[in-house]
Amino acid sequence: MTTPSLPLAAPEEVGLSAERLQRLGDVLRGEIDRGRVPGTVALVARRGRIAHFEALGARDPESGAAMHKDSIFRIYSMTKPIVSVGAMMLWEEGQFLLGDPLAKYLPEFADRKVAVERDGRIELVPAERDITIQDLLRHTSGLTYEFRGNAPVQKMYMDAKVFRRNQTNEEQAATLARLPLMHQPGTRWEYSRSTDVLGRLIEVLTGESLGEFLAERILRPLGMADTDFHVPAAKHPRLAEAFARDPESGAGVQLIEVREKPSFESGGGGLVSTAMDYARFLQLLLNGGTLDGVRLLSRKTIEYMTADHLGGVTGAPDLLIPGYGFGLGFSVRLQAGIAQVPGSVGQYYWGGLAGTTFWVDPAEALFALLLIQGPGQREYYRVLFRDIVYAAIAD
Repeated sequence: MTTPSLPLAAPEEVGLSAERLQRLGDVLRGEIDRGRVPGTVALVARRGRIAHFEALGARDPESGAAMHKDSIFRIYSMTKPIVSVGAMMLWEEGQFLLGDPLAKYLPEFADRKVAVERDGRIELVPAERDITIQDLLRHTSGLTYEFRGNAPVQKMYMDAKVFRRNQTNEEQAATLARLPLMHQPGTRWEYSRSTDVLGRLIEVLTGESLGEFLAERILRPLGMADTDFHVPAAKHPRLAEAFARDPESGAGVQLIEVREKPSFESGGGGLVSTAMDYARFLQLLLNGGTLDGVRLLSRKTIEYMTADHLGGVTGAPDLLIPGYGFGLGFSVRLQAGIAQVPGSVGQYYWGGLAGTTFWVDPAEALFALLLIQGPGQREYYRVLFRDIVYAAIAD
């Protein structure tokens, strides 16, 4: 199956500067030449047409194989927006309310305990309220990620191996339900395995595996033929790889193994994809839930998902950056200033652990996507990419 493309345009036809977009390629080539990243695929679209689409460097730094526009990347947490859209499709069908307790559908999450550190000891106290489905979507469930720190609950996650790929989504959810929460539900934004649990919720509601549901309801309808929880053998030559060692720290780099179909279909970080596949998903969002005659969500649902759902709730400043809140699956820009990156109020974005990133700017009818496999460089390139693309807006 050939992935459908999006229309092409000369940059000036959609209000972008070709000369300034050329800077993007020049800068990325320089980074590749200096050995800071093996290769990149960058795509910029405005007003419904692609104005810049370029593959640079090596797809596989060990073999020297060239990067191509259809190279396949581990997108890690860029899985979350796709799974969040899937959940909201079921919400539109009336299968749950956002305020429903998670335990209504996953009973193992009833009567949760919260770990509280007092005088150097951990005390388990009852949760003051239930985890809701909205909490899962906006990361206020009280769950956490084991790699985000060394707090007692995070150490418990490590000891329980909640990250292992030789488990089912059902087994992981059961393990998480046995462990205490890190925070009281609804009180703190804590980046977490909430979207993994959301993936399990989708399975319970539909009676399908998460992969089957996504393929049937989102990926095939949008023509996202290369997006999956693994890369089949015929596509292995297209898989992008990272350097064996981080070019700055010298530490070994190990990405998830995606050449075999996993038991665990991580709703929070398991998908692989290509630039064109993901661009079609982003264009659907920018279009208000429809693309090429396929409607997945209503315009109002997209607007609701990309509005701030935190209010005064705060969280880790390295991810919930100043000037931003969080919606249902996306970080959402609240102010034109404050943040150290440009953007419009209402812009939304997210990225993945290995370096992939995207953003959608409805006010500018713009989205942009950068795919790399360089975990240690991800923060730098996310900012650099955004700076250069916004500088290319000409009208």
